[in-house]
Amino acid sequence: MDLTVVVPCFNEQDGIPRLHAELLRVLPGVAPDYEVVAVDDGSTDRTLPRLRELAASDPRFRYLSLSRNFGKEAAVLAGLRRAHGRRVVIMDADLQHPPELLGRMLAVLDSGHDQVVACRDRSGEPLSRRLPARFFYRLLNRFCEVRVPDGAGDFRMLTRRAVQALLALPEQHRFSKGLFAWIGFDTAHVPFRGGARQGGRSRWTWRALVEHGADGLFSFHRKPLRGAGCVGALVATAGAVQALRELAGGGPLLAPVLLCAAGVQMLLLGVVGEYLGRIHLETMGRPHFLVKESGGLARGIGGSAGDRGYDALCAASAERV
Repeated sequence: MDLTVVVPCFNEQDGIPRLHAELLRVLPGVAPDYEVVAVDDGSTDRTLPRLRELAASDPRFRYLSLSRNFGKEAAVLAGLRRAHGRRVVIMDADLQHPPELLGRMLAVLDSGHDQVVACRDRSGEPLSRRLPARFFYRLLNRFCEVRVPDGAGDFRMLTRRAVQALLALPEQHRFSKGLFAWIGFDTAHVPFRGGARQGGRSRWTWRALVEHGADGLFSFHRKPLRGAGCVGALVATAGAVQALRELAGGGPLLAPVLLCAAGVQMLLLGVVGEYLGRIHLETMGRPHFLVKESGGLARGIGGSAGDRGYDALCAASAERV
């Protein structure tokens, strides 16, 4: 198998036919032997029936359906575990990742790289989206042990050994951008301008973006904990100085100082709590996702069904093709 295209889907009933048509137009000219693995991440619309229809009519189009909405990171992981290609592409179902770029990415990958990352050009994005994104990437790269370029997302092409390295990482909080950077290997970047979303609306609310960003900040370094210790030391020093001023007959500033110190303590407890919560989830050892149904799929390369993070069928086999 030359190429596997992994497509996570959530409530994409209107976009699935367009995606299929575009991939049929582009992929034969990119790789003669290819497959498409679509992962339904617990959709509540008719995404799953559409995927069943496509899998029944096109043997190169395969699907997984997760037992509930586990999130995009888990859906990507599920697709990678079922990918058979020597090269694997991850792209969105809404066609904001242009399939026309796949030929160029493949040429760059075959020139001696293990990852080709499509980096979005943010020039056309609204200021309300562009500025927070740039701030986040600068903050992430300042404190993170790996570098994540601004505009780099999940749209990328990987060799088999890069996929194997990624599947070997077992953590529950999977900030994929950081994990892709962490595994290293020779990486190239290809700029692109994202297209308009073809139907539906984005599921990335501000709350989801903030939670995703927190996963990135807390998953790849211990500097927030070190910073918490430094802030605690500064507050303690300020408190000691204020106590000396009180003893020397200064003004009645005790209440504001105590209020400030209490606020800082709550903030630092929140930082520690983020790490403790992640430790708690890791120690429970739950799988990253559960598969309730699949169509046209043989078991992938991810290992045996008992491996941590591998899919477990919730019922009897539901293969439909």
